[in-house]
Amino acid sequence: MPYFIRSGSLTGFPVVALDAGLDPLSLLREFGVPQRCLDEPDLMMPIEPACRLLEAAATRSGVEGFGLLMAEARKVSSLGPLGMFAREQPTLREAVEAMARYGRLLNESLVIWIEETPDVAVLREELLVGDQVAVRQGTELAVGLLFKLMCSFLGADWKPRRVCFVHEAPHDGTVHQRIFGREVHFGADFNGIVCTPRDLTAANPHADPTIARYAKQLLESQAPAESGRFSSQVRQLVVMQLSSGQCTVDRVAQLLRIDRRTIHRRLLAEGHTFTDVLESVRHELVTRYVADPRTSLAQVSSLLGFAAPSGFSRWYRQRFGEPASAARGRRAREAP
Repeated sequence: MPYFIRSGSLTGFPVVALDAGLDPLSLLREFGVPQRCLDEPDLMMPIEPACRLLEAAATRSGVEGFGLLMAEARKVSSLGPLGMFAREQPTLREAVEAMARYGRLLNESLVIWIEETPDVAVLREELLVGDQVAVRQGTELAVGLLFKLMCSFLGADWKPRRVCFVHEAPHDGTVHQRIFGREVHFGADFNGIVCTPRDLTAANPHADPTIARYAKQLLESQAPAESGRFSSQVRQLVVMQLSSGQCTVDRVAQLLRIDRRTIHRRLLAEGHTFTDVLESVRHELVTRYVADPRTSLAQVSSLLGFAAPSGFSRWYRQRFGEPASAARGRRAREAP
């Protein structure tokens, strides 16, 4: 099923593309992205061509941090009503929670959540578009925008403890270190930003609850019906719970504060089952993980929520018709 994104997500694309020596309008036409998306930021468009557009722009220009440069040039307000709502929250934690709660209305493929211990807070992001679509640039754009939001609370000179990306390191990490600082790590188990719990308590002295209420009303009134799909909500919770090993329909029902029969009924009305949603998420993630030899198959098993590697091995063989180790070996031989 196609997933949609607000066309304002491409804000800054023409400028970065021109600076990189590309023809932005020609690229838009090539990948089927309407030019009007640049002038009408609240249009909802399929996310797949947008991701392909950014990947092609980075490859053809040789600018490995293309998506990150787009994020650097933008303001939180470029997120539309969601940016306005997050910006007017009283603390950074509430701003991030607003992004996590309402982000699906503007990007059905992006999941944001906080994982926290007494000493460390991890703001995680996952972009799920399809197992045949590269998401490196889209992921860096999303993490870059989250970083901009954090800096609006913590100050322009604030740097996180660490910024992590699942994908491999660029040949030149100058742009990443200039924006995030020296602690940028690639080949990690997750995409996101590591900070302290105290950072999340940063107060916003200029928060205006009146503007926040208005932004929330505007956000919900402008959200198209497609972005309110119940299956998208379930999908996001599956992504968040998967690596915990507790991703069951009962757990998701508990988080949604409904019973499991309601989940089955509402998903069936959209042509899905809980198993369908769980399997589609696992399918996309396993394709990425198995392709990366730095992630052991035991780690892959854990990241996908299997209790033991043997269970993962059976699942992979049943789904793909071969062992995961064989698929990894074949991809290594085929790699340039």
